[in-house]
Amino acid sequence: MFKKILIANRGEIALRVIRTCKEMGIKTVAVYSQADVDAMHVRMADESVCIGPADSAKSYLSIPSIISACEITGSEAVHPGYGFLSENAKFAEILGDHGIKFIGPSVSHINTMGDKINAKVQMETFNVPCVPGSNGEVKDVHDANIIAKKIGYPVLLKAASGGGGIGMKIVSSDDQLETLFLQAKSEAKKSFNDDTMYMEKYLEKPRHIEIQVFGDGKGKAVHLGERDCSLQRRHQKVLEETPSPGVNSEEITKIGNICSNAISKMRYEGAGTIEFLYEKKKFFFIEMNTRLQVEHPITEAIYGVDLVREQIRIAYGMGMSLSQDTLNPKGHAIECRINAESLPTFLPSPGNIKEFHSPGGIGIRMDSAIYNGFMIPPHYDSLIGKLIVHADSRSMAISRLSRALDELIIDGVHTTVDLFKKILDEKDFNSGEYNIHWLERWLADQVK
Repeated sequence: MFKKILIANRGEIALRVIRTCKEMGIKTVAVYSQADVDAMHVRMADESVCIGPADSAKSYLSIPSIISACEITGSEAVHPGYGFLSENAKFAEILGDHGIKFIGPSVSHINTMGDKINAKVQMETFNVPCVPGSNGEVKDVHDANIIAKKIGYPVLLKAASGGGGIGMKIVSSDDQLETLFLQAKSEAKKSFNDDTMYMEKYLEKPRHIEIQVFGDGKGKAVHLGERDCSLQRRHQKVLEETPSPGVNSEEITKIGNICSNAISKMRYEGAGTIEFLYEKKKFFFIEMNTRLQVEHPITEAIYGVDLVREQIRIAYGMGMSLSQDTLNPKGHAIECRINAESLPTFLPSPGNIKEFHSPGGIGIRMDSAIYNGFMIPPHYDSLIGKLIVHADSRSMAISRLSRALDELIIDGVHTTVDLFKKILDEKDFNSGEYNIHWLERWLADQVK
């Protein structure tokens, strides 16, 4: 087994990886920017290395700085967490050139799945159902017009290298097409230095369902069910749950087997998530994330597994300890993403944590790197914690989450805790009757 792993990340995910490494007897190295000198992941790791100033481009995204930290500390492998360099094929390749193991899939798989056009083509070859749309790049407005008329309005323009809703536009008619196409290309060029666009049929009321997969890189693969990520704001997930209240277990087993079969044929290594839109009992592939997801704890809760441990085992070449026959989910789990943001504007709220109390009791997990007196820096994502609950049923999980939210204390900064308290009181949420548009429409009604 690896003797020392460097975690190329910060915050709660860095702490999450450190905890598993400690349980496995593996030494850990934290990297940090000057803004994170007092961060919890720095305190908890066996060693730590400052890799630059607060600006993430000069620290957490600086490949030379992270490679140097690996060499200085003698780290044999790097866990990238999520975000930052977790899906950067160049980073994985350079690590390999230096004899350092990237805990994740191969460079070729990161490249293929990182381009949404190529990813769709790849998935179609494995009979994974895809959203009707363009067969490759939409090169210009004329091309877009032909394709839009073929698949029918409304359509969705998407950046091939996109994410988080950037370079994404809903087009309802010919009159809007040219303006929105040029806007989407401009956004994509500015954000990703790649203005390649493609088009899909826009689904009116879909759920966002993702399937957790694992492969050993040699042809063995499994799936660990679904996560319903339909509660979103501006294409960003807010709350996730499993199993989905809107998809039955037979449908999940079927699509899960399709996904694990695809992963097997790809000879994919490590953790991955295949994401779908689901409408009228049909799944439509939208993208694959070649990393651990923010919402992975709810899968861990119902399956009783440690996904980070499994990532490390597979990266070392030990093979999977998971078997499809023995993966039996139990109960229901929900995760709330707690952000340091002011409501109702959702503007970031960095600052000093004057008081922090984590909820406890049966079925409660709080993944966070904040503590009393911690200064939340203004330079990074506003996610400061994830509250996860697990119970025997969905109704019990909702009750447990309500109790945990009441018990959670984060004083000194504004947070989104109150948002979740209100959502839990809504009839649509309690009945499970929501889709990817529900939250934004509900939020709009709150400010009228």
